[in-house]
Amino acid sequence: ISNSEGDLLFLLDSSGSVSYYEFSRVKEFMWDLVQPFTFGPKDVQASIIHISTMPTMEFPFDRYLSSGTLQQAIRDTRQLMGDTNTGKALSYAKEKFFSDEAGARPDVPKVLVWVTDGFSTDDISEPMQLLKDMGVTVFIVSTGRGSYLELSAAASQPPEKHLHFVDVDDLPIITKELRDAILDVIQANRLHAVDITSSSFHLMWPKLLSQETGYYTLEYAPTDDLARKRTKQVSGAHTSLVLSNLAPETTYEVALIPESNVHYFPPLTTRVTTLAEEISPAQVVISESGPRSFHVSWAPTPDSVISYQILYGPLPGNSVKLLEVDGNHNSTVVENLAPNTTYLVTVTAIYKSGKERSLSAKACTQE
Repeated sequence: ISNSEGDLLFLLDSSGSVSYYEFSRVKEFMWDLVQPFTFGPKDVQASIIHISTMPTMEFPFDRYLSSGTLQQAIRDTRQLMGDTNTGKALSYAKEKFFSDEAGARPDVPKVLVWVTDGFSTDDISEPMQLLKDMGVTVFIVSTGRGSYLELSAAASQPPEKHLHFVDVDDLPIITKELRDAILDVIQANRLHAVDITSSSFHLMWPKLLSQETGYYTLEYAPTDDLARKRTKQVSGAHTSLVLSNLAPETTYEVALIPESNVHYFPPLTTRVTTLAEEISPAQVVISESGPRSFHVSWAPTPDSVISYQILYGPLPGNSVKLLEVDGNHNSTVVENLAPNTTYLVTVTAIYKSGKERSLSAKACTQE
């Protein structure tokens, strides 16, 4: 997940009211939640603050700039024990959320994920309201205890989208839903792409105009050949558009310019890379057939293929054998066959992305 800029702060209950087992499961949940994000100064940044007797920052926003290093830092986080002074931790979080020293950035979306066992020994209502008043979106994950009324008032509205009650062993159930909700917040005011293929992507942007107040001009070009810029115009009623007929494995610079007759809006920009072209072997040729062998060749052989699997078996029948061939080769010899027999041969391209594409042909051995 790239082209998503935001500061993500985990408020982690590290007090003595949380068991070692619960703390370890919560760390696994956090580890899983951040796994697909791209981290960096132009993407997501993350930090952890411990709730304890005194709040403690585990690491600032700008320390870990890859998902691998961040996940390791989450694994290495140790429970502090102590009291559950959540109100103090929230006040500390407000200070760090907007601090250069903590690596926070101005003018990016701010998301707080508070993972709690539901208890606090001090008041949370005032510091939480101050955070929300400053534009922070608050998600709360309660591991089964605590007051619904208190926590639903503390979470951003509506609570059904921002508050989760879940047993600590069932945290994986909510991971994707929470991640998608965080992504919605981070991308709400951004131009971003979804449904990316080798030849197209679907652009989405926030509603800035209406049919009556203007239109959008969309400009896009490969980053290595900006002279090939293409332009489209769409009505102000639109908030998405599919761009197609694009080149595979190509990075595009995209700018959306709102042409408003009421207000000035700055252009929204993003960068999107299309996927590798994943095509089936377009041709499978059987040659040099003998009584106990034949030669199989196929084309094309794109660079994005890591290997080919050759499945073959007699017709009729259900016994199948497998040959593996390196992605740099486009032929192999199939041996130890029965004479005067028809075989079904299937060539499957295994792509670096994990996808597979196949094509079959029939082959006959000689008498």
